[in-house]
Amino acid sequence: MIQIAMKSKGAVDRSSILSLNVPRTAGNRFPAAASGAAKPARPADIKTTESPAAPSAARPVPPLKHPVQKGQKAHLSPGTPLKSIRACFGWNTSHPQCDVDVSAFLLGADGKVPGDSWFVFYGQTVSPDQSTEFTELASADREMIRIDLQKLDPKVKKIVFVLTINDAFAKKLNFGMIKDAYVRILDGAGAAELVSFQMTEYYSNVISMMIGEVYNHNGLWKFNAVGNGVAKDLEGLCGLYGVQVSH
Repeated sequence: MIQIAMKSKGAVDRSSILSLNVPRTAGNRFPAAASGAAKPARPADIKTTESPAAPSAARPVPPLKHPVQKGQKAHLSPGTPLKSIRACFGWNTSHPQCDVDVSAFLLGADGKVPGDSWFVFYGQTVSPDQSTEFTELASADREMIRIDLQKLDPKVKKIVFVLTINDAFAKKLNFGMIKDAYVRILDGAGAAELVSFQMTEYYSNVISMMIGEVYNHNGLWKFNAVGNGVAKDLEGLCGLYGVQVSH
């Protein structure tokens, strides 16, 4: 069991929220958050930091050389086993308090994590098998997940990449305030782009977006451009993928 410490101080609303995608509308708002701040993490030493008062400057979207559309699947390296990949992410925001982060959930054949520490994010930057690592970047890409497929535990069959808005319930933030969100999957050795996906649909009742996933299909790795969201924060996503979060 693990405790999730949010990046910024504030309460987390743990109530069940209907996970439906609704196009951006002016009147959509989230309920106020319940009281109770997150506690320090165990067993991992997850540090808490203050969110910035204003978003970082907008960054240009880099050239996307092999784009796919929402719902499309693509082989990362047809006929040739990959050694490693880099998943690079970027976005811009239209709200001064939107603080977006990437998380990666390492899932087994049952669609659940093998254990509570099998997800990587800003507070737990490396997976238990040392295969998957979270990094913040200062380039056009804002954050990156590096995956060494040779180190990856064989029981991991899929890695889901999720964008979440930090402290979204308390600050009434949503994905209608996000734009230019994309993921680029690069060859870990030569940094050549293998596939990319830029979102075009943003929803005002969504605070977490499954932007894409890589998965093992008959021994080869493929990418799926998901682009679907839910009204759950990082803690809610942990429950969705089988991570036991203590309160």
